[in-house]
Amino acid sequence: MRRDALSRRDGLSLAFRREASDRLLSFLDQLPIPPSSSVAGFMAIRSEIDPLPLMHVLLKRGHELSLPVVLADRETTIFRAWDGVSSLEKSGFGLSVPASNAPQVDPQVLLIPLAAFDRRGYRIGYGKGHYDRAIARLEAKQPIVKIGLAFATQEIADVPSEPHDRRLDFVLTENGLLTIGF
Repeated sequence: MRRDALSRRDGLSLAFRREASDRLLSFLDQLPIPPSSSVAGFMAIRSEIDPLPLMHVLLKRGHELSLPVVLADRETTIFRAWDGVSSLEKSGFGLSVPASNAPQVDPQVLLIPLAAFDRRGYRIGYGKGHYDRAIARLEAKQPIVKIGLAFATQEIADVPSEPHDRRLDFVLTENGLLTIGF
């Protein structure tokens, strides 16, 4: 399933991916992001939808931004503050991350990349469980809003799930916002 979804995503033209990433902005006001909340985004890798246009508008609206950082144990994901302009460092998994001296934050909202999703809110990531563990850690402290960002073509009928899998609250694609009903 992961391979098929990624193949569909990889098959999208660069022009379409750019247009779709920009189209996310037209749904910004539908997103349940509390005012002045801390929002963790991500830097797109491979053929992922690009959250940067959305993140820059959130920053202008007064939200604190952060990006995920996988620690040296290769298991733990934390989030470090990012001001939207500071240089990023290369890290494992092809990621670009804030400098190690950037403050660690516990965001209230997560914008989450994915390989595939279903309408129950389950997602297929890249198979390492980083986001599931990070979500569990954050939710032990406070409720968080989990928003998957994807292209519509990444939707599948049914993502297999296990007890440790954390469901998304919403999925945002170039076609609009999908609200997950638990």
